[in-house]
Amino acid sequence: MGSDPTSRPPCVVTVAGSDSGGGAGIQADLKTFTALNVYGASVVTALTAQNTKGVQDIHIPPISFIEQQMESVLSDIKIAALKTGMLPSPAIIRSVAQSVRRYEIPFVVVDPVLVATSGDSLVRDDTRNALIANLFPIATVITPNLPEAEKLTEMRIESPSDVRRACETLIGMGCNAVLLKGGHTFESYLEDDSLDERIDASVASDILYDGKSFEVFSRPRVDTKNTHGTGCTLSAAITAFLAQGKNMRDAVAEAKTFVFRGIQDGIDVGQGNGPLNHMHAIPEYNAYSEVP
Repeated sequence: MGSDPTSRPPCVVTVAGSDSGGGAGIQADLKTFTALNVYGASVVTALTAQNTKGVQDIHIPPISFIEQQMESVLSDIKIAALKTGMLPSPAIIRSVAQSVRRYEIPFVVVDPVLVATSGDSLVRDDTRNALIANLFPIATVITPNLPEAEKLTEMRIESPSDVRRACETLIGMGCNAVLLKGGHTFESYLEDDSLDERIDASVASDILYDGKSFEVFSRPRVDTKNTHGTGCTLSAAITAFLAQGKNMRDAVAEAKTFVFRGIQDGIDVGQGNGPLNHMHAIPEYNAYSEVP
């Protein structure tokens, strides 16, 4: 890109777990960063033996090694935005938060990985509490799905009024904004005069709340099994767009579009739920419909 520093893309970092199958985690994040023209670094918080059919094993590196990764990256590279994914212990969460504060990262996107797709809890309550106490106060935006929001707020979310209350509760925990993923399960209006868009089961809707107003971002649902890594990809895309200087509303809107098109162009990998296609945004990329 030449020697002119102004021509260089912004640098971002993902602090998350590794998906050996390549569909989610830091692999999905780095693919997203590349596709959206930001330079991506990574700090690995967990190693998974994982494929399209599920997670077979997890190994958590010593916290001293995670801390060294953070120091190596943040002391050398000027980071415009940081996202977190799987943070498997309170000690790791506290350490990551300390590094974010020390290096004054401008934008922090927290994807609170708490609940598996199956509905099973992935962390203990003390990990949940550490996340709220340490990362939420410095989060630009958090991106929980409905089960994660229920675990964070300790409430059932079964109606539009529950969505409103959950978002308000999450903002009350200290974050600047919340993007609640999964509003497509509701088939009625949110009780807010500023929203004139119906949330129904025919579209996939996410709800952004900044403490003042709600906004719904919707796309048609795609009939496909290739959706592995959508949550990681969405938060990574938001991170990239914030690093590029977009405001929160535009960052979320463009990230939602990026994920939607990736799902539309999803590829058949493995024997289970394949990934969305992160590379669809690169014109030169020759996307195949099937990969052995």
